[in-house]
Amino acid sequence: MKIENSELSPHWFVVGIMLLALMVYLFICHQFGHALQDPLPEDRRIFIRSVFYAIAIVVFPITNLIRHIQLRLNQTIPGNKSAKSRYLLTVVVSMMLVEGVGVLGFVMFMLGDDFNTLYIFTGLAVLGLYLYRPKFAEYAQIVDALSDEDEKFRQ
Repeated sequence: MKIENSELSPHWFVVGIMLLALMVYLFICHQFGHALQDPLPEDRRIFIRSVFYAIAIVVFPITNLIRHIQLRLNQTIPGNKSAKSRYLLTVVVSMMLVEGVGVLGFVMFMLGDDFNTLYIFTGLAVLGLYLYRPKFAEYAQIVDALSDEDEKFRQ
């Protein structure tokens, strides 16, 4: 079965929206940040920041595991959903999980942290968007598995 690159356009649109959201967080913080900040005492911010860093560290392997499971389920679960819609759900879930890391940076900035923390969390989120971007090879595997299943069903 011939697969076109344009089939992944909605998937890349999701990535673009997530990247745009990260840029909006940065814009808001640079334009209105200090007026919107509600600083917490330093010791409470350090504790919250540490918890957020731990969450960010855990999000990446969990996202990888969830994505792996979803990719296998996309290939094996029977049903009449297309490969495109199955893979789109996988991409959306992955993007939402790593976008949450960027939100943690935004929250820390609003709690009184400086731009450095915001940039670290935003950078981690951008890294996640890159790592879990739509990949043609993954999509092709789903298409192949579903077409093999259709052939078995027809016989």
